[in-house]
Amino acid sequence: MSNYILRRLITGVFLVFVVTVLVFSMLHLMPGDPIDLLVDRKVPPERRQALKVEFGLDRPLPEQYWKWIKNIVTKMDFGISLRNRQPVWEMMKMRIPISLKLCGWTLLMEILIAVPLGLFCAYKKDTFFDRFTVNITLLLTAIPGFWISVLLIIVFGVKLKWFPLSGYETGKYFILPIASGVIGSVAGTIRLTKSEVLDVFREKYVLTAYAKGLSERTVMIKHVLRNALILVTVLVFMSIPWLISGAVITERIFAIPGMGSLMINSIIQQDYAVVQGCVLVISLLTVLSNIISDIVIGLLDPRIRVSISGGER
Repeated sequence: MSNYILRRLITGVFLVFVVTVLVFSMLHLMPGDPIDLLVDRKVPPERRQALKVEFGLDRPLPEQYWKWIKNIVTKMDFGISLRNRQPVWEMMKMRIPISLKLCGWTLLMEILIAVPLGLFCAYKKDTFFDRFTVNITLLLTAIPGFWISVLLIIVFGVKLKWFPLSGYETGKYFILPIASGVIGSVAGTIRLTKSEVLDVFREKYVLTAYAKGLSERTVMIKHVLRNALILVTVLVFMSIPWLISGAVITERIFAIPGMGSLMINSIIQQDYAVVQGCVLVISLLTVLSNIISDIVIGLLDPRIRVSISGGER
């Protein structure tokens, strides 16, 4: 198992390197000159060249990349925003906790709702409850996320006036954004959980447990639910980066100053340094979540431990 973890860590380091190269290269290959965003085109070439020197844009791309990576690793310095003339990390540092709060509560509510419903749908397969829940999940899957957000604002914010329309001052401001995220993602989690539980039901060890005379409760908790938690673990770790990146629409609609809104504003303004920082943080979260997910699954599933260690327990 230790060799497997070491291999996953080495692979993760390599993926991080590839991600940094891709993020840096793609943004520098985009059309347009960043200096055009700062000054008018009538500005003398001498002044434009001075700005390029100030932001390090006059250096070769490999040198720019090395300096960028070195500053991130040693100083947590992601560069300077071309628009605001502020350190990129200072701009992200204020917004990351807001996005994590929004995504964390959304993920928690999604798991608390979807896993029990998926388990019960598998247990009551082909009953009215199962068919009704599946049809509802299909309907929710077809509804765009932004439409759900707008509908919640109209109903609970404008008509009923139960919740504020935008902001992030107190927990009450997060209820509608969290509800929007949960409604938009809970359908897929219910269906995945149901599918995984049905697969577990077909395993021989479940039939053996019933044959031994174990109670329904014991089989469901010790055998079915325990093995279904492997999928839940995957969902938790894999949902973290996608929730953060997918919160762009939610943060924009509800005027929440998180990472998503910062990234989309920076893309519109072609603020390269900020876009690089945001994409890099989200990409690193994705790689880290993959590594942790693989390691945790290997610890939870004995079959994976045997296959990767040649029988090591």
